[in-house]
Formats: sequence, structure tokens, C-alpha cells
Amino acid sequence: MKKLPWQSPKPKEEEPNVDELLRRIFDSPSYKLAIEDVDFLLSDATRGVRLQLDYLKPELIMKEHGIKRTIVVFGSARIKEPKTALKELERIKRMLESEPNSKRLLKELRVAEKMVEKSIYYEEARKFGRLVGEAGKGPQDNTLMIMTGGGPGIMEAANRGAFDVGAKSIGLNIQLPHEQFPNPYITPELCFQFHYFAIRKLHFLHRAVALVIFPGGFGTLDELFETLTLIQTHKNEPIPVVLVGKEYWHRLIDFTFLVEEGTIDPEDLHIFTFKESGNEAWDYILQWYAQRGIDLFNGDKRM
Repeated sequence: MKKLPWQSPKPKEEEPNVDELLRRIFDSPSYKLAIEDVDFLLSDATRGVRLQLDYLKPELIMKEHGIKRTIVVFGSARIKEPKTALKELERIKRMLESEPNSKRLLKELRVAEKMVEKSIYYEEARKFGRLVGEAGKGPQDNTLMIMTGGGPGIMEAANRGAFDVGAKSIGLNIQLPHEQFPNPYITPELCFQFHYFAIRKLHFLHRAVALVIFPGGFGTLDELFETLTLIQTHKNEPIPVVLVGKEYWHRLIDFTFLVEEGTIDPEDLHIFTFKESGNEAWDYILQWYAQRGIDLFNGDKRM
């Protein structure tokens, strides 16, 4: 079959330097397909496209899996399961035997003791994950699912609870300068990685019918106050927001002080509630929807 004119380079007899001239063209970034030009895709000009893609990929996959409602669990990545927290405490105690006056080790001892205390929340988050995983029409029902930030600690515990009962769960990991490994209990086809925190936040609330927030640090507080602000300003429909561990939250944040100072309204304190366990959190969510006559498993969730 005869080749078409554009299927062959210009003959050398017509242009002796054709190979070098074409090589320079092929090596030029301008000749690359846009989808294959990494420098172009990572440029300032294409940030809007990257934001769209960051949103679109997880959205399409979740739709394919029929995921309509999520219960989002936040909490510290540093909280360990009890046996691991105890092992760390014993390790520090052994080191102190040879360095009893070490200020560094004494400080680490205090932190390790606190972590042993907070390890109960790992177990409570795991219990809560089981409860959600067993809800609905069974473990294979994707209508209502646990969603976490995909990392260790409390996030791992909630995903692990769903995993314990054979249910699927979602993890929204974030790309960080230091690599964050996803916890191993997330359903592989529902484990996502985001570049933009903003798009990850959107997906946290896009299908959320409840938030359960365990003790945590900056990241947990960031997600908590973003959600409270969205509900307060009516940008997000009211949903149950449960803070697990009343003593921790009351010491961390004096919410009544905000009312006394006039920076929030007294009614804003009703946006969230405090509970002490995974069972209490789950019961509250069920009651919240029952009192409003809304089916937790089939009600509409819009954003």
C-alpha cells in the first residue's frame, strides 16, 4: 500500500540535514501532546485543570461503586492501638532505668503515658467502624460507608472496624512532602490520593451524612472548624457532628467562652454534641435522623 505524503520524512536528497532538523522538533516541549507534557501539566497555567482532575477521578470512581452517603471519621494519626502504645511506654521506661535524670526521656514518658490513655479512642473508633460496616443491607451494601483521611491512628481504626466485618471503606490520602502511607484496611479500589487539600475537603463533605471526630491535632481541628463554619453559615445542610471524648475537647476548646465573648451565638453550640464512645456516637446519629423523620440510608444528600 502506497504511503501518504505525511507518513515519511522529507527525503535527504532534498534536505541533507533533515534528521537533525526533525530531532530538534521532536525534542521540543511544544511538540509533545499536552497530556504527555509533564512540565506543562504542572505549570501555573494548568492549575485549574489539575484541580478539576483531582476532584473528578475520585468522584467518578465513587459513583461507579454506588457510594451515596458517608460517615466521616476524623482524629489523630498519632494515636496508637493499646498494645502498641503500651509497648512504647515500656520501651521508654527501660531507657529511663539507665538515664533516670534525662529531661528528654521524662518528657517522652509523660507523652507516652498520655498516648496509652488515648489509645482507648483507637478501640472506640474501631468499634464505630464495625457498627457502620454492619449497618444497612449488609457488608456489601455501599449506600452508607465509613470515610477517613486514609492515614494511621484513628483513621486506621475506623477503616479497620469496617474491615473487621467485611465491609468496604474509603480513604482520602493526601500527597505530602514526607510520604504518607495509606493504612492497610482501606478498600483498595476506594483508596484515593489527593494533591489539593481543598478538593480533599470537598470530598469529605460531599456525601457526608455525619461526622465523628476523635481527639486530634491541627489537622483534626482544621476539619472540625471548617465543618462547623459551613453548617453555621448554612453553606452545608445540618448533619450530626459528634465529638468523642468530652474531657479532651473541653480542655482543648472553651466553646462557652466564645458565646460569652459574643463571637458565636448560643445556638451555634447545638451544631455539635459530645459523646464518650463509638456506640454512643452511632446511637446519636440514628436518633438524630429518626427525630427528623429522615431515612439515614435513603435520604438525599446535597451540596
